[in-house]
Amino acid sequence: MRPSAWPSQWRHDEQRTFAHWNKRLEGAVTHTKGNLKLMSSRQKLALYVVVFLAIYLVPLSHPRVQTALWDMWLLLQYYARAHVLHCLVPAFFIAGAIAVFIRRESVMKYLGPKANRFVCYGVASTSGTVLAVCSCTVLPLFAGIYSQGAGIGPASAFLYAGPAINVLAIILTARVLGLQMGAARAVAAIVFGVVIGVIMQRLFRAEEEERLAQCESEFAEEDDDTQPLWKVASFIGVMVLILIFAAWARPEEQAGLWWEIYQVKWWIVIPLLAVLGLMLWRWHTREEIQDWLDETWTFTDLIMPLLFAGVLVAGFLLGMPGTDHGIIPARWIAEAVGGNSLLANFAASLVGSLMYFATLTEIPILEGLIGSGMGQGPALALLLAGPALSLPNMLVIRGVLGTKKTLVFIGVVVVLSTIAGYAYGMMVT
Repeated sequence: MRPSAWPSQWRHDEQRTFAHWNKRLEGAVTHTKGNLKLMSSRQKLALYVVVFLAIYLVPLSHPRVQTALWDMWLLLQYYARAHVLHCLVPAFFIAGAIAVFIRRESVMKYLGPKANRFVCYGVASTSGTVLAVCSCTVLPLFAGIYSQGAGIGPASAFLYAGPAINVLAIILTARVLGLQMGAARAVAAIVFGVVIGVIMQRLFRAEEEERLAQCESEFAEEDDDTQPLWKVASFIGVMVLILIFAAWARPEEQAGLWWEIYQVKWWIVIPLLAVLGLMLWRWHTREEIQDWLDETWTFTDLIMPLLFAGVLVAGFLLGMPGTDHGIIPARWIAEAVGGNSLLANFAASLVGSLMYFATLTEIPILEGLIGSGMGQGPALALLLAGPALSLPNMLVIRGVLGTKKTLVFIGVVVVLSTIAGYAYGMMVT
């Protein structure tokens, strides 16, 4: 039967299918071309020169270099085992769902530059009370809402507060390091989320207006046949619950509510996965599911290589957390963060921003540093900068925001952490 003789509904479906796959093919070609243009000839030459000099000059026979190289791979293995399946994979699927099933108009309404500031910054700066994630797991979620039209202010507040305001980490901080330290960490992290967001929004207002205009023109072209809001919220909500319980960290004390939840977390996750599968079967077409998987892969392809590269570099420089196996001796760090001078607080903020901390691991590490002479102020500075930033985290943020915005974000976090640590150290001493 010739296409012209098909029923009108069949022809309409065929045209929609052809348009859909043509659009996806064009997007794939554009994405591939963009990747090929990511590095110019000069950048490639510079990279080759750096790699050659490293191979030529690094004293690979030195014991410190050998232990640093060994810990580099150990940290990557630990990261892969502890975070990729339980934390990052659910986060990537959530980011893909945000990009496919949530209209940009809705994201811009609640998190855009013109949204109610009390609502958007209030939600973004307290997100960590729900999402117990580390500085890397929050990245796909941040990229998802930012790509869908969230303002750089609310998105930056979410990026900082997501890993910084972890309820379990704050409770453990108060138990191990004292009630004052726990309370100071909680209050400062919430305030920082709002302040960082406002600063980023003010500094990049002109660029945000251009991006807002582009997003508005794009969501005007979106199809209206989206899922009802309650279905989208339920679908993403189930995935958020899967992320929360799958990433539930093992508490040090084997007692209490947190330990009980940890023991039964997989008995919670498995039924949630079944509910998610039922939602996919009943609510979404094969085409929608394929779009969701494509967007999930896009975020994975953007973020995972940078994360792995950052973890390798962090492992080489600082070694496994709590060890002295990195190329930078641990005693240098301990000496730099002693006392409560501005320099010590800045050093603690800077070191914390470069180190990779898995959820809750910063507290025992900090306890050891305090025992080695670290001041109370630098300890708080590290607690405020460390969980929210890491070298792998920075590389991915640069891929989403660009170099200038990333440097400003890192600088604001380090400076605020330094000031807060110095003020806290003056008060407690």
